[in-house]
Amino acid sequence: MIVFDLHCSEGHRFEGWFGSSTDYEEQRERGLVSCPECGSPEVGKAPMAPAVPVKGNTGRVVAAPAAESETKPVTNTPMPAEVQEAMKALAKAQSKALENSTYVGDSFADQSREMHYGERDEAPIHGKASLEEAKALVDEGVPVAPLPFPIAPPEDLN
Repeated sequence: MIVFDLHCSEGHRFEGWFGSSTDYEEQRERGLVSCPECGSPEVGKAPMAPAVPVKGNTGRVVAAPAAESETKPVTNTPMPAEVQEAMKALAKAQSKALENSTYVGDSFADQSREMHYGERDEAPIHGKASLEEAKALVDEGVPVAPLPFPIAPPEDLN
């Protein structure tokens, strides 16, 4: 995975995680990358300041300054009320969808595949899958979708 600092046409900065630079470019061209704050699809890579260690054993890190003309100011304002309401509705929908679903952890890909091919009874499940596993499932036509919000495994809950 690779993390890019991104920015939208409105000056909002945010991170995006991608399998590769090519994945980022393909997703951006298909309109799948948008600003989480304002929804703008006009997204580009923000200048990144790489951490470059100083020679020797001083342990200091020097960061390259970003050119001032290349960035717009980052806002630190609260999310608009409409976005907050949409996020709450999405979280409620995910919670409702998981009510009758069984957490299967790392065996999600295997169990999804078994259900798809009729090797076991179908049942609502959720769990973990690597990016490669998820891509393979989609390529095979197995109906899967990512959850909008991360969940904690049952054994990690109080």
